[in-house]
Amino acid sequence: MSASLTDTHFRFMALSLKIRDAFKPPRKVLQETDIKAGDTVLDFGCGPGSYSLAAAKLIGKKGQVYSLDIHPMAIKSVKRRAKRQGLKNIEPVFSDGDTGFPDKSIDLILVYDVFHEFDEPKKILAEMHRLLKDDGTISLHDHHLNDREIISGMTRGHYFQLAKKNANTYSFKKNQTR
Repeated sequence: MSASLTDTHFRFMALSLKIRDAFKPPRKVLQETDIKAGDTVLDFGCGPGSYSLAAAKLIGKKGQVYSLDIHPMAIKSVKRRAKRQGLKNIEPVFSDGDTGFPDKSIDLILVYDVFHEFDEPKKILAEMHRLLKDDGTISLHDHHLNDREIISGMTRGHYFQLAKKNANTYSFKKNQTR
């Protein structure tokens, strides 16, 4: 991911995402995923945490959300918002993509409006492939890219295959032959 986002730009982005969330609630978008109670979710490039917070509510107390971002303000935002909402199943992770998590430990990876910013997509796809359980899902949306760019980007390297094009997102499954 790119670390070039200034604090001012992050604040502007966070404000624009609050407006977006009013018209397209994250909980509604997450209904297109395979999310369920008890899941372990990685919100990759979480930004201010809208999807992390919604996911934490959907997976319940037995689930876990990891909110990963490279920007320190994103981590602060997620911590503050989770505390304010009393959510104890969210753990912010400050990282450029390396997680240190065990292999096959994640049920669902959210990649929303960040794929276009990956400096080293092959490295990040390899990490996601390592983390995702065999029956797990990657849910992706990126309004900066067209359908062809999203599908070819995610299937590059044969780590993932398109499972379904939803109304707002794409669902990708782990390629088992990799």
